[in-house]
Parts: sequence; C-alpha cells; structure tokens
Amino acid sequence: MDEKYERQMKKGVLDMLVLKLLESEAKYGYQIIQEMKEKSGETFLLKDGTLYPVLYRLEDDGLVISKWSRAEGRQQSRKYYEITENGKAALVGIEAVWRRISGGICRIMGERAGH
Repeated sequence: MDEKYERQMKKGVLDMLVLKLLESEAKYGYQIIQEMKEKSGETFLLKDGTLYPVLYRLEDDGLVISKWSRAEGRQQSRKYYEITENGKAALVGIEAVWRRISGGICRIMGERAGH
C-alpha cells in the first residue's frame, strides 16, 4: 500500500522537478534521469517511460522546447530539452503552490516545514 501512495505523491511533483532541473541548462533525457536520482538522494528513480511523457506534456504546454544535437565523432545526436520563458514563469508559480501545499501538510502532520 505504501508504494501506491508514494507513486501518487511523486507523480504530482514531476513537472515541477523537471522544470527545476532544466532551469540552469538544457539537458537530454538520460541526464535528467541521472540528475534527478543524484539530487534526490535516490528518492526519484525515473524510467524512460515515466520521464518522456512528462517532457512531451511540458513541450505541448510550451514550457520546454526540444532540439537535436549534432552527432560528432563517436557521439550520437541527442535530443536536448530546454525551459522556455513561459516555463520559467510557470515554475515560479508552481514553486509557490508547492510551498503553500507542503507547509499546509506539515502543519496538519504536526511538523515544521522542511523537517
């Protein structure tokens, strides 16, 4: 039962986390997966089948754009995702909502935010 709730909670924040990881620079899919794993202390172990629908949805919403890199030498071309100005603005709003929601949850659960 715990796994079901964990999956639901994680799913609700993936858009925000992907946008946050793209805020500093364009990244390709595997790079996003690895960075998500490392920065979350292995809390978020995404599979391609989880990440790419998120990226496609963000792209459809105009929050990210994708560009193919050129293959150079042995390196193959990769599809890079980059946050748009609309994506940056959306991220600010999403982060504010997250802070409000997580603060409310912490108050209900009897904890201080961030602990």
